[in-house]
Amino acid sequence: MRNFEKPTRSVAVARHAMAATSHPSATLVALQILAAGGNAMDAAIAASAVQCVVEPGSTGIGGDCFVLYAAGGSDKVVAYNGSGRTPAALTLDWFTERGLAEVPRHSPSAVTVPGAIDAWTRLHADHGRMPFADVLAPAIRFAEEGYGISPRVHHDWQLEEELLSSEPTAARIFLPKGRAPGIGEVHHQPELAATLKRIAAEGRDGFYTGAVAEDMVSYLRSLGGLHTLEDFAAAQGDYVTPVTTDFRGHTIHECPPNGQGIIALLILNILSRFGAKGDPQSPDRLHLEIEATRLAYAARDAWIADPEKAHVPVEELLSDALADRLAGMIDLKRAMTDLPAFDMPLHRDTVYISVVDRDRNAVSFINSVFDSFGTGLVAPRSGVVLHNRGQSFSLKPGHPNVVAPGKRPLHTIIPGMVTRGGRVEMPFGVMGGYYQAMGHAHLISKVFDYSMDLQEAIDLPRLIPKSEGTLVEAEHTLPAATASELERRGFSLVPAEGPIGGAQAIRIDWENGTLIGGSESRKDGIALGL
Repeated sequence: MRNFEKPTRSVAVARHAMAATSHPSATLVALQILAAGGNAMDAAIAASAVQCVVEPGSTGIGGDCFVLYAAGGSDKVVAYNGSGRTPAALTLDWFTERGLAEVPRHSPSAVTVPGAIDAWTRLHADHGRMPFADVLAPAIRFAEEGYGISPRVHHDWQLEEELLSSEPTAARIFLPKGRAPGIGEVHHQPELAATLKRIAAEGRDGFYTGAVAEDMVSYLRSLGGLHTLEDFAAAQGDYVTPVTTDFRGHTIHECPPNGQGIIALLILNILSRFGAKGDPQSPDRLHLEIEATRLAYAARDAWIADPEKAHVPVEELLSDALADRLAGMIDLKRAMTDLPAFDMPLHRDTVYISVVDRDRNAVSFINSVFDSFGTGLVAPRSGVVLHNRGQSFSLKPGHPNVVAPGKRPLHTIIPGMVTRGGRVEMPFGVMGGYYQAMGHAHLISKVFDYSMDLQEAIDLPRLIPKSEGTLVEAEHTLPAATASELERRGFSLVPAEGPIGGAQAIRIDWENGTLIGGSESRKDGIALGL
């Protein structure tokens, strides 16, 4: 039960339908779509499109998308991989010849062919109900008529002023007064509005062929990119089989590799070897979560890649033997010091959307440009912000995740879904780049190990292990006594550079016929229902 003397918020409760997003306008649009006769998939796509406009640093149509979908309340979960591939001409030799040890962010080499629009159009055709033009209409209106800047959006935008100022189109569109728009100021994106109109009228071809594709390709090639119109025309996502594990009587579903969802399941498998009692934020519990994450992330960085281009040992990663072995390495008296070195991307910008409708269709939907404003590169005529997902590739010869032609990189963005007893129970997700796998496990454990409500679990202080030895990045809300005890055990805590991640979730209460939702207090958004 929530402590009403604390300055937090209650979970949202509704009977018929609910949406939870990181921006109020997106949540409202999702509810409007549902009220107008659309279903959960229509609402999720509409909300994502709106966020591509009103949260341009967090997501965009020039990014990627992953989705989990359960129809009609069933436990039959469908997964869609909407991540893009490298240009056919991009090879490891291209980087080697230029003396590059990693993929540069502000570079066309970091741009894989965006997969989001292909995902939206395919998922809408297969599972949507409203006309696609109606689904995109709210986003078009915001881009054309303008939208007010909310506090978290402004905060993130302001941090990228230097990046945006280095590219003429980005500076013109996103720094209209030579700076990030302030809270309450109105911003317009007319080029993006025109692009969305084209997509609304022509579907995926309005993005991957014709004038929009020509704009993106010619722009990227002018900067030295190897993208072709053929690369864009061939872009296609895939329905894939979710990976699952059982945790405290619930089945947790994740998208399979090339995403890191399987690593969230590995963390849960490790945690399942330990009991859960007392304070969910005790030093013992956080110690356990930190070590489980460090071990699982070491496995991730060694093995997760595009399964079409490399062997990914899915069965081994989900095996009892691996969970037992890794759990046995954890000593609650002291931090491990013998982990192998592993490189982690920093926490990034993403939007996650959770929607459940009257028919109990449940959608877990995530869309991202990776870093805030992606590469910082913006196609000049179409207004498309291009993501930097290619930075997740390894440039080490022989590594499973090494860059190669037509390959998808390791992906951090992961939607989640919970089922139980033959029914869907909860679409959920946690934003925040590499934090997401830990965030999924943290949230699921707090809800099912400690019976916390969704908002309480989302609001808890967060921490994440860094790639350097025993360093742990912690939010300032972590109690000082807890931080001190973790440091006594050998962890080196450092202040988080900013709020860590974000989450949305909707739990279906089948017994009472209601929906219960939580939304990230670190963002601007909200969960609301009908």
